[in-house]
Amino acid sequence: MNTKCFDYFDLKKKYLKFLKNSEKKGKPIIDKVGKLNNFYLPLSKWIYTVYQKDNEIKIIGLSGGQGAGKSTITKILKFILKLKYGLELCIFSIDDFYKTRDERIKMSKKVHPLFLTRGVPGTHDIGLIKETFIKLKKKKFKTVLIPQFDKSIDDRVKKSKWIKVKKQPNVIIFEGWCVGAKNQKNNFLKKPINVIESKYDPDLRWRKKVNYYLSKNYKKLFGKIDKFVYLKAPNFNYIFQWRLNQEQKLKLTSKNKKKTMSKFEVRKFIMFYERITRQMMKDFSKISDLTVFLDKKHRSIKMKVF
Repeated sequence: MNTKCFDYFDLKKKYLKFLKNSEKKGKPIIDKVGKLNNFYLPLSKWIYTVYQKDNEIKIIGLSGGQGAGKSTITKILKFILKLKYGLELCIFSIDDFYKTRDERIKMSKKVHPLFLTRGVPGTHDIGLIKETFIKLKKKKFKTVLIPQFDKSIDDRVKKSKWIKVKKQPNVIIFEGWCVGAKNQKNNFLKKPINVIESKYDPDLRWRKKVNYYLSKNYKKLFGKIDKFVYLKAPNFNYIFQWRLNQEQKLKLTSKNKKKTMSKFEVRKFIMFYERITRQMMKDFSKISDLTVFLDKKHRSIKMKVF
């Protein structure tokens, strides 16, 4: 890919315009140019270097706690990698592959009631994700449909509204809060870490099943990823605040405002994610090829390659 014609000022202009549109839907973004120079450009260069080794389609996993900024980051990476390196990107979230509400209702009756709530391993359509990877990497490329999940209705949207990928990507960024997570040893599951586990999973059935899914089909799925990037929050308390900010932004943009969550509901909701999120925060050097350390205002303090 040729980078000689790269125009930094043109890129900066597009970047600032994108952030300005984002600010209309939420809080003001601080240190915009600093983030571009110290975070987005170095991360883009690292991804390009991964691709450049053999110029084969690469799958990059991007993970981090809820509200860490994964969706915004991937949108900015997409146009930087296109403008600076000429790379085509396909970006999608593990969230868009949640099982339908009907499927989770059946799962909650057959396996455990807590599986009604989306999020944890077991609530994603792993077969559909694998199928999507295969289609995107096929030599004889045809348009690929990427499902979309509407969190305001807690269900997958109609197939007619799925995203169409018409051009084969050079890089696939697969993002999600649990992408790259590893299962725990069973003895670590015994002690509940919040009220969801102590009150609704006293016999450990839910915890053990989630852990089992991580050790089997999720492990195989994550094995298809070439490199992992992890966004590390200062501590778990910020995950709650960032997720709450995300919900407040959703209220401003969603047509179905009644379906967004209150502060109490958000606190309860992240309990479903807490065990795996805390473990990933401890294991960051084991689960990632590159970790981005974030401060409380979402700024990159440093990046470390492992």
